[in-house]
Amino acid sequence: MSAIVAIVGRPNVGKSTFFNRLIQRREAIVDAVSGVTRDRHYGKSDWNGKEFSLIDTGGYVVGSDDIFEQQIDKQVELAIEEADALIFMVDVETGVTGMDEDVAKLLRRVKKPVFLAVNKVDNAKRAEDAVEFYGLGLGEYYPLSSINGSGTGELLDALVEVLPEIEEEESELPRFAVVGRPNAGKSSFINALIGEERYIVTDIAGTTRDSIDTKYNRFGFEFNLVDTAGIRRKSKVKEDLEFYSVMRSVRAIEHSDVCLLVMDATRGFDGQVANIFWLAHRNNKGIVILVNKWDLVEDKETNTMKQYTEKIKKAIEPFTDVPILFISALTKQRIYKAIETAVQVYNNRNTKIPTRKFNDIMLPIIENYPPPAYKGKFVKIKFCTQLPTPYPQFAFFCNLPQYVREPYKRYLENKLRENFDFSGVPIKVFMRKK
Repeated sequence: MSAIVAIVGRPNVGKSTFFNRLIQRREAIVDAVSGVTRDRHYGKSDWNGKEFSLIDTGGYVVGSDDIFEQQIDKQVELAIEEADALIFMVDVETGVTGMDEDVAKLLRRVKKPVFLAVNKVDNAKRAEDAVEFYGLGLGEYYPLSSINGSGTGELLDALVEVLPEIEEEESELPRFAVVGRPNAGKSSFINALIGEERYIVTDIAGTTRDSIDTKYNRFGFEFNLVDTAGIRRKSKVKEDLEFYSVMRSVRAIEHSDVCLLVMDATRGFDGQVANIFWLAHRNNKGIVILVNKWDLVEDKETNTMKQYTEKIKKAIEPFTDVPILFISALTKQRIYKAIETAVQVYNNRNTKIPTRKFNDIMLPIIENYPPPAYKGKFVKIKFCTQLPTPYPQFAFFCNLPQYVREPYKRYLENKLRENFDFSGVPIKVFMRKK
């Protein structure tokens, strides 16, 4: 689990360029799987050996500057609450604006580290102009250029110095995180499960606040249930602010083994739900999708459930091997089935396949359908094994790993899923030089 750093500031100052530069420092984080780049505003980076999660608030506002002005305070307040450190980005070309002053006013009250990054400083004249940002009352500033990367090292050196060491709690028990967009029924689901009103449930979106663990032991299952929960009575965050859902989910997802993604059947698998889904996928967590409030869906016919399932699977391609359950937290319909499924996904994520068995099954499959020749060169896969990692990763050893394309890796993944139960679990396939 890593510290969270949020980049805040008004539109068009270069937040996203800066964000992209940081997350691409480690290529492993930039996912090559098609469809995984949909959530463009969350990533991981590291500097001097210290890893942190990075949130770009800029991507969450669509629309005019007027709309932005209404929402910037909400975003900055939420970032202040959730992040361990903040990078406030301004633009030397435009100088200090009224909106910059508003954000600075919020940040001056904060007891967390704030780094003032003056962007687009790429010559001596602009370095002189940057001095005016002292006027924002945030102390030292860091002149940099997101586009060419100059100055980012100094900022990151200072940033990682102050990031807290977040230690993973040692727990023998599996950790199941209940995540989803506001008002989807996460707390109602947990209340139904533990049989007591542990969490306050209201119809106001955003009543929940800190991540709370509940030890659950019933029907032979024992695990920690992580709710992105608690009480957030005076939330100013609008329910439709996508940033809210993602910010709330980051820590819970990173700190879990399996994510129970609760969605509202009456709203469908929308962009916010998809963002949380890909967030869990990117963190290589087990996933179970729970379609809640199924009792409220009217005009159900024999194949309504099947059609709904197909719609969700279309939205999560190419990772479609995910359990989808239709539940009602209100009537307790299938809520225990949800837990049973989560336990199964947890077990799938911890599956270790003996090397001999793995080769006996996979090598004949590869022989029947070898990787396509590339520029007249033939790839020969001779050996394969599961890597000793916390989630399933597989290495296939061959003569020319660089010539094995993404479609063939997906073919191998599909064959793996056909022969072994990895339902609900992202898996990774690597080609290595033999």
